[in-house]
Amino acid sequence: MSSSTSGGSTTLTAGTGKSDAGRQGGSGGSFMAGPVGRNLGLVIALVILCAVGIYTAGDRFADVDNILTILRLASVIGVVSVGMTFVIIGGGIDLSVGALAALASVWATTLATQQLAEDIHWIVMVFTALVVGAVAGLVNGVVIAYGKLAAFIATLAMLAAARGLAEIIANRRTQIVQDSDFLNFFSGDVLGIPTLVLIFALVAVAGWVLLNRTTFGRRTFAVGGNAEAARLAGIRVQRHTVKLYVLSGITCGIAAVMIMARTTTGSSTHGTLWELDAIAAVVIGGTLLIGGRGTIVGTVLGVLIFTTLGNVFTLNNLSSSAQAVARGVIIILAVMLQQRLATGGFSFRRPSAGGSSGGPAVTGSPSGSVSGGTTTEGGPGGTRPAPTGKTL
Repeated sequence: MSSSTSGGSTTLTAGTGKSDAGRQGGSGGSFMAGPVGRNLGLVIALVILCAVGIYTAGDRFADVDNILTILRLASVIGVVSVGMTFVIIGGGIDLSVGALAALASVWATTLATQQLAEDIHWIVMVFTALVVGAVAGLVNGVVIAYGKLAAFIATLAMLAAARGLAEIIANRRTQIVQDSDFLNFFSGDVLGIPTLVLIFALVAVAGWVLLNRTTFGRRTFAVGGNAEAARLAGIRVQRHTVKLYVLSGITCGIAAVMIMARTTTGSSTHGTLWELDAIAAVVIGGTLLIGGRGTIVGTVLGVLIFTTLGNVFTLNNLSSSAQAVARGVIIILAVMLQQRLATGGFSFRRPSAGGSSGGPAVTGSPSGSVSGGTTTEGGPGGTRPAPTGKTL
């Protein structure tokens, strides 16, 4: 998307807004700066990690059952991470995902809900979890977009409120899922592939299509790259922001259903620290924390890398503390690397596009120029157009 101003009139043109920066690889100056290069690097890292697992744990790691265990563990946090990817690309953050999943799991397993599910169908439990997640996401979005509250503060408040509400509803007790049909469906498999893994795959594919092949996805890149330029292009930024948080809430509801099936319980303790795991996976996958760029494929690879790392540590009897240290180091290195690839140096400024700035272009974000020698970048770090005295 580009904007140009000449003779007091403003013309705005929508761009592709896609994440495939590889088409402008020349501006990045490096193959690794494009999405293909970044994803290839993640694949190589995952292969190396698997090789380490085979070398240190042997057949215990390479066993089919262990591989399926890794995929099952990755599936739940993976669904949450897909929703988080949209929010972060859109320039936001959601710290409440774990608490929303806990609240949805508790609400979907109350005696009243389970009795209704027994009378009608277990799909009632699934519907309840999705609605709870969507409504909570709607609250987040409205407070952030229309209440002008920082996303960090708003979602932090929702984290505390949702977790507390879950404790009140469950009376600090673990609620057992009684519906055997519900458990049989979600704990089963299709052609040897666990149902939970298939759900993750479907969510990831749907997320990829939504992000890369729809107007919604292009608007997400535009809003994250430069919200003001997106507004000038006719995008209703506030409404779109609300939609992003509703989408994140829905993925939390799906994850709640999956964790209910895995543990056969609904509990206010579900989803502890999921927000950190999801953000870590998204960052490892190459999504910029400042918004405007990211890929679903990278997020999926990031989830698999973290889950595989935890499995290798567990098989080698290494402590959870060592795992935490390793994750922290990986996150720091990943953020530094993505900043290096995006800006050409270890700077945390928004990368700017265009010849005047000398920095690499960030695709998928709005950009434009103002005639008379002034360049207006719609991507991160772009300058604002000078006021013309007219109301746009």
